[in-house]
Amino acid sequence: MKENSGMIYDDVAKCVDEVIHYIGKDITFAMTLALGKPVQFINELYRRAKKDPEMKLKIITALSLEIPKAGSELEKRLMQPILDRVFTGVPEFDYMYDFRAGTLPKNVELYEFYSKAGSMLNNPMAQQLHLSSHYTHVVRDAIALGTNVFGELIGYKEIKGKTLYSMACNTDISLEAVRKMKEMRASGRKIAIIGEANKNMPFMYGDAVVEAETYDMILKGPQYDYELFCPPKDSVALTDHMIGINVSPLIKDGGTIQVGIGALGDAIVSGLILRNEHNALYQEILNKAGINKRYKDLISRWGDTGTFKKGLYGSSEMFVDAFMQMYKNKILKRKVFDSIPLMKLINAGKLDPTNIPDDIIDKLLELKAVHKKLKKKDFDFLTEFGILKNGLSYENYWILDGKTRYSADLNDEKNRLEIRKLLGKKLLQGTVILGAFFLGPKAFYHALNNMSDEERQLFAMSSVEKVNQLYGEEELRTLQRKDARFINTGMVASVYGAIASDQLESGQVVSGIGGQYNFVAMGHVLPDSRVIIMIKSTRGSGKSVKSNIVFNYGHCSIPKHMKDIVVTEYGIADIRSKPEKQVIAEMINIADSRFQPQLVEQAKKAGKLPIDYEIPEEYRNNTPQKIRDLLKPYQSQGLFPQFPFGTDLSDIEATLAGALKGLKGIAKGSRLKMTRGMILELFRPIPESAQLYLERMKLLNPSTMNEKFMRKTVVFALRNANLLHPSLQPPLQISNQMRG
Repeated sequence: MKENSGMIYDDVAKCVDEVIHYIGKDITFAMTLALGKPVQFINELYRRAKKDPEMKLKIITALSLEIPKAGSELEKRLMQPILDRVFTGVPEFDYMYDFRAGTLPKNVELYEFYSKAGSMLNNPMAQQLHLSSHYTHVVRDAIALGTNVFGELIGYKEIKGKTLYSMACNTDISLEAVRKMKEMRASGRKIAIIGEANKNMPFMYGDAVVEAETYDMILKGPQYDYELFCPPKDSVALTDHMIGINVSPLIKDGGTIQVGIGALGDAIVSGLILRNEHNALYQEILNKAGINKRYKDLISRWGDTGTFKKGLYGSSEMFVDAFMQMYKNKILKRKVFDSIPLMKLINAGKLDPTNIPDDIIDKLLELKAVHKKLKKKDFDFLTEFGILKNGLSYENYWILDGKTRYSADLNDEKNRLEIRKLLGKKLLQGTVILGAFFLGPKAFYHALNNMSDEERQLFAMSSVEKVNQLYGEEELRTLQRKDARFINTGMVASVYGAIASDQLESGQVVSGIGGQYNFVAMGHVLPDSRVIIMIKSTRGSGKSVKSNIVFNYGHCSIPKHMKDIVVTEYGIADIRSKPEKQVIAEMINIADSRFQPQLVEQAKKAGKLPIDYEIPEEYRNNTPQKIRDLLKPYQSQGLFPQFPFGTDLSDIEATLAGALKGLKGIAKGSRLKMTRGMILELFRPIPESAQLYLERMKLLNPSTMNEKFMRKTVVFALRNANLLHPSLQPPLQISNQMRG
């Protein structure tokens, strides 16, 4: 194997042969999380280890994406057509089949630092080999575990006659991993770096663009141009939408935002679009919810409820579809530039990136950003960012515009005035987001691929070393990330403000810490930023409902001394820089009212609240019904849909999925209600309004007793969701978005 050669292979078997021949049979293979895994390479490498017990293979990664599997016959009838439609052509990981089945060979070990929430709770091997590591420390820990082969999925493009490659969806750890492994090679260790090139992968810019020699071997050919994995959209419940509404006035126009994947991320952006596109209606909802009144001072100092005239900049480890929706709706539009003097001028309101002022050179001279006698590096800086127009050249302190020469000696005022003739019209090289990895629906990938190169360059990709922290370029990143709002999700919050996000009290890992600590730490360092943690107030249903705001909890991901803002569907707890009794009171204010008396009693018993403390009247009606009463009327106007940004499901499928999910909640929370409901349903006729749904499930004309029972189950699910009515038709609010 030739190192640093960028040799192209079309045969994955031959590629793996060379790796084993060079490295040996003891291989620790590290690859990126989520989408950026070289599927063909790892499958072939795993097959070799499975056949050869003398081979020892460790796999270090995270979030091994799996095509959903249906459980019951009813689930199969709903899911299989959707899976066939969405995931045809998407390859799966062979090692995950065996891992799930418990048949992973003894010579293979799988270490993951992050997994899909809850997917590994009942898997002892996953629990035992979980790698608890901050996102920014993953490469360090993978190397410490002996990594000697690294691989990733990459995009490619011909630019000016040369094929260049893009780390695309996973610059996150790839940039650092490649750099560190080449340092290992320089010290004498045998290592291999593999790229698997897929033409369907969007070619991203920023720090993602690399040359072929970055890799030792590149797998390339039609067989590697498989379909990309696209996770299905989560449905957004009314409580999720309410959390999004509560978060939305905390976002300041002209600021910076981080959001994550999933229902709550979509809910936040849905709320921001409502604020921007239908501000009068948005203000009406804020007033009815009491948000403007309750949090007047907080919003006045830290937030905003107006439209986005300046727009937002995205700084987020996850570049997800929610950002694309903000971009389409002209919210994600604040451009930042990799220049301290330019960012100083922009933040001070002295420079509009869309309109370069005549005195820009004078302003830069005042900041000592360029020399008074312009050097070549000054000229390069001015042309790179479009301050000087395209087509100029520099020669020995002269700037040439065709045959016309302009002196670069700006000590002379006349020369400074003359050079204004050479100014560009707007700044270049601006970006609207800096992301570390991306993952999303098919429409998200298509949107990126269909952009011009110029437009796609607005979306910069880099490593978590840069995205998730300030170290190394503190001044520049501080200027770029002004008024930042780092929004994350937690599972459980204590009344003291501590957050559990990744692990249960039992020690069982639910997902992983990921980059949450990094963003919380950064949020406390940046002077004008806030950290917002979203918590659903309860989990479960019926008799099994439990509060997610508790007096104390046996694990925390974010300790109480790093508390800031916590948001539930019932409101906002602004708990930074406040004494313990006030923190506890504010946290109880946003808890579900069914659990508030117990929390108050526990706090008083521990001496943490005054003995005469009472919850203010306005916070004593925190119930699910309150949320429904507030938001349900707006759904008839098209607001707060189940899938605000579309879905791969049809209208009927989306409705069925929601109804069956609700039925599963009843079965888990109240068996008596489930049993009574099903018994009653057995004696009821089949409503006409259920026929379209039953036809989709192939249960309109059941031929067996089991099919007849499933038909009644579907009808009961629809009835429980209040979807059976003579005049009721399947919902249409998402169809145009979905097909678009």
